[in-house]
Amino acid sequence: NGIARSYQDALAIASRIGYPVVVRPSYVLGGRAMEIVYSDTELERYMTFAVQVEPEHPILIDKFLENAIEVDVDAIADSTGKVVIGGIMEHIEQAGIHSGDSACSLPAISLPSSVLNKIRTWTVQLAQRLQVVGLMNIQFAVVGAHSYNPQVYILEANPRASRTVPFVSKTTGIPLAKMASLIMSGETLESLNFTQEPIPNHIAVKEAVLPFNKFPGTDTILGPEMRSTGEVMGVDSDFGKAFAKAELGAGEILPRQGTVFVSMSDRDKTLVVPVVKDFIDLGFKVVATDGTRRVLKEHGLDVELILKLHEGRPNVLDAIKNQQIQLIINTPSGEEAQTDARLIRRTALGYKIPIITTIAGAKATAAAIRSLQATSLEVKAIQDYIGAHN
Repeated sequence: NGIARSYQDALAIASRIGYPVVVRPSYVLGGRAMEIVYSDTELERYMTFAVQVEPEHPILIDKFLENAIEVDVDAIADSTGKVVIGGIMEHIEQAGIHSGDSACSLPAISLPSSVLNKIRTWTVQLAQRLQVVGLMNIQFAVVGAHSYNPQVYILEANPRASRTVPFVSKTTGIPLAKMASLIMSGETLESLNFTQEPIPNHIAVKEAVLPFNKFPGTDTILGPEMRSTGEVMGVDSDFGKAFAKAELGAGEILPRQGTVFVSMSDRDKTLVVPVVKDFIDLGFKVVATDGTRRVLKEHGLDVELILKLHEGRPNVLDAIKNQQIQLIINTPSGEEAQTDARLIRRTALGYKIPIITTIAGAKATAAAIRSLQATSLEVKAIQDYIGAHN
C-alpha cells in the first residue's frame, strides 16, 4: 500500500504494487468515494475528477485481491483471555463489494476446514493480543479457497460490535450484544455459560436491501461504496432455498424459467462460463452480446446473439421493454460500455427484472432457482430452527 498526495505519487505507488488497486480518501465512512482501479487511465480519472487531492487530503492506495472470498467473524472475549466465536459468515459477493451490500451465509458454505481452522486460530490470537473485552469483528479475505494452497489475509479488525451482530444472534439464538454488555460489566464467558462456537444446523442468508428504485437515475452496480439501506434474512435447511427467501425478502422475485441476458467485462468472460452452463442446465435460454457470446460458444455453450444499443434494432433494450428477458447478468467495462450498461440496468429496474452484477451473485442465484424448481418454499418460525438446534 501507499499514501499519495498527487497523481504522480499515485502513479508511482500503483506501478510499484501492481493493478488492480483500491483507492480511497484517507478518512471515509461506509466506503465513501472508494473505487477499484485497473489502469493508469482509470487512476488519472479518479485523481482528477472523483476526489479532492491536497497535502492535507491524501489518497490511500492498497493492493486489491481479485476474486477473493470475504469472510466476517464476530467473536466475544472476556477479561480472563477466553475467546468464543459467535459466527463465521461467508460473503457471497467477492471481496471489493462493501460488506454492508454483500449477501452472506452463516455457516460458511464453501470454505474448506483448513481455511476455517486458520480463521478461528487467528481470531482467538488477535482478540487475546489486543486484550479485547466484549465484542470484536474481523474481516478476512481468502484467495484460492479451493486450490491446494489457499491464502488467508486479514483485511481489518474492529474491537466493537458490527452490523452483522443482529444477524448472527438471530441465526444462532445467542444474544451476543447482551452477553458482550455483561462481560464488559465484569462477567466472564464461563459464568454466562457461553464457551463454544454455535454451529447452526440450518443455513441463514443475509441480503442487503438496495434503494435503487426509489432514486431515479442511480446505477445499480455494487462496489466498495456502501449503497444499501437495510437488510433481510432467509433461513432454510439448504443454501439455495435460504438464498431464494432472502431475495424475496429484499424484493427480488427470481424467475423459474425464461431468458437470461449475459454481458460481461473482459476479465469476467471466462469466469461466467460455468454459471451460464448452470442456467442452460436449468432450462433457461441464454442471449449475450457479441464478445461474451464468442467466449461462451468457444466453451461449447448454445448462446444466441443479441445486439448492443449502438448496433441496431431490435437490441437488448427492446428485448427488456418487450419483456423477453427475465434475468440479467452484467459486469460493466470501458467508458462507452459502462454508459450502455447503466442504461440497461436502469431500464431493467423499471421493468422489475432482477439484475446481477457479480459472478458470485449469479452462482448463488442459479442455486436458488434450482431449489425453487425442485420444490416450493416452506415457512417456519425462526424459533423452530433454533429450537431444533438447541
